[in-house]
Amino acid sequence: MVEVSIVAIKGGLIGQPRSWLVRPPRPITSMVRRFHKITDDQVVDAPTVADIEAELRQALSDKVFVAHNAGVDLGVLGRALPGFQPARVVDTLKIARRLLPGRDSYQLGALVDAYGLARGLPADLAPHRATYDALVCARLLSHLATSLGRGPLRLADLLDATVGTAATNSVADEPAATLF
Repeated sequence: MVEVSIVAIKGGLIGQPRSWLVRPPRPITSMVRRFHKITDDQVVDAPTVADIEAELRQALSDKVFVAHNAGVDLGVLGRALPGFQPARVVDTLKIARRLLPGRDSYQLGALVDAYGLARGLPADLAPHRATYDALVCARLLSHLATSLGRGPLRLADLLDATVGTAATNSVADEPAATLF
């Protein structure tokens, strides 16, 4: 983990992101540098996961975890925060595949471009950086929940689209946290 951003979504409103660069225990790999554009020099004075662990756990506690291809982020979080288990998970990749059949690509960038979800974001935000990805993922969730001609969907509907079973997901409107 080299960067984290949490964006709260409450009552359908996307909040301000809370973000951290994180100093990893080992040097940043070339793959991470190429993909995220984060270097060892940028994180040399950043807090470690241990330094922000309590704040992260508190921010994520009892929240619905929202991410695009959530398994990847949950894997990173699980290694960084042993024992972390979100209350529920909403995967916008799975929702998009279910609600938008027949697309050529379900990558976050392709969906962001298709629906103009980066419009109005600050110019200093870039794809594959935590704050950008968290904000566009939150916007994608909002788009999927409200803009498909079906009327607004509740969180329970989105959970159903993720796992396909209504019986295990009888959730009302709850706040959600998005993390990358």
